[in-house]
Amino acid sequence: MENFIHTSTSQTATKQQVKQFFTGVYTYMAMALVVSGIVSWYLASSGLFMKWFVNLETGAVSPLFYVVAFSPLALVFLIQAKYRSFSLPALVGLFVLYSSLIGASLSSIFFVYSMGDIATTFFVTAGAFSAMAILGFTTSVDLSKMGSLLYMAFIGIFIAAIVNMFLNSDWLGYLISIVGVFVFTGLTAWEMQRLKAVAEDTTIPEDEKQKASLMGGLTLYILFINLFMSLLHLLGGRD
Repeated sequence: MENFIHTSTSQTATKQQVKQFFTGVYTYMAMALVVSGIVSWYLASSGLFMKWFVNLETGAVSPLFYVVAFSPLALVFLIQAKYRSFSLPALVGLFVLYSSLIGASLSSIFFVYSMGDIATTFFVTAGAFSAMAILGFTTSVDLSKMGSLLYMAFIGIFIAAIVNMFLNSDWLGYLISIVGVFVFTGLTAWEMQRLKAVAEDTTIPEDEKQKASLMGGLTLYILFINLFMSLLHLLGGRD
């Protein structure tokens, strides 16, 4: 979730080239959402989530759940650090693995919220995400300074969320979710503006631009998932 490619606007791509770039971005994002959705639903509906991730004697989550919950963080750092040296198929494979692990960790929501709340929140998230993506793509205002501040806030949210895993504070959880909605929607607009600059830059080699398309899909996927979870915590009625 950072500016992976140095861009130059000295040469501008055609509308078709920009469209092709964003088709790739949204294809990767959609792929990841589908993979996460299938994995989370299957683990919850098949009973494997309870079997693998919950200690049935105590009702507490097992150590394996924490491994699954935190391993995506290490994986996304690996992707970001090594994406230039990895081939595109390797990056796609890592992206699928990442979205599968996210799906596994998200399977717990089916035991906390109703299907109606999950579906409603998903569509609300899609609407808010789309609106901010369009804003970021079309605005002429430079959002770069806002992006730096929002990423600092994102780091703060991440640290607070880890702390709250142990404190289990309801008020802190709601505060994190409220701040998260503003941060993740703002970052969506900023990321779209950044990706537009990448798409329009014809000085970037084609193979590097294909990787940039995947990295853009990864970043937007992460923002969508975090926005969804923030809204679900605020809008969903716990079963």
